Amino acid sequence: MSPITFTDADFQGIDQEKDDLMVMTIEIKNFAVKKVLVDQGSSVDIMYWVTYQKLQLPAEAMVHYDEPIYGFPRERLCTREYIDLHTIFRKGNQSKTILVRFLVVEAHTSYNVLLGRPSLNTLGAIVSTPHLAVKFLSTSKDIITIHEDQRLARECYIAGLRPKEPVLTNSNRRGTRP
Repeated sequence: MSPITFTDADFQGIDQEKDDLMVMTIEIKNFAVKKVLVDQGSSVDIMYWVTYQKLQLPAEAMVHYDEPIYGFPRERLCTREYIDLHTIFRKGNQSKTILVRFLVVEAHTSYNVLLGRPSLNTLGAIVSTPHLAVKFLSTSKDIITIHEDQRLARECYIAGLRPKEPVLTNSNRRGTRP
C-alpha cells in the first residue's frame, strides 16, 4: 500500500492564501449532492431535511432518533430521524462507496450535507486543509484525491453570513395592527 502524502501540486484552488472550508460533491441515490461540508470536528454525519426531500427519499425509510446534537457554541439542535445510505466518493473513474448513517436535521444552512468523523474514518480519509483536498484508498487500493470546490465553499460561507429574514405574517383583520 502506498503512503498517502500531500505536496504543493495537490492544491488546485483559486487562492492559496485563504483558509476556506472543505466543500465537495458526493453521490447519494444516483444524485450528485453538492455543497457537502467536510467537518473533522463533527461527531456525526448530517443530512438537512431540505436535501432529504430533494433526494425524494420516502419518509418511512427513516428510523426514529430523538437524541439532540450540540453544535458550536453548545447550541442544541433537534434531530428528526436517521437513515443509512450508500454514499459514493468519486474522482473520474475511481470511486469508493461506504454506508453512511445520516442524522436528518431541520436547520437553515447553505450546505446540503455535513460529513463528520464517522464517514471520514469509514472512508479512511486523510484531509489536508492547506491543500483543500481529501485522499483515501479506493477498493482497488489506488489513492483517490478529491479536491475542494473553493468557489462553492466561498459562496456557501458568504450565504451563511447573511442574516436570516424573519418570517412575517400579515394580519389584515379589522381592529388588529401589525
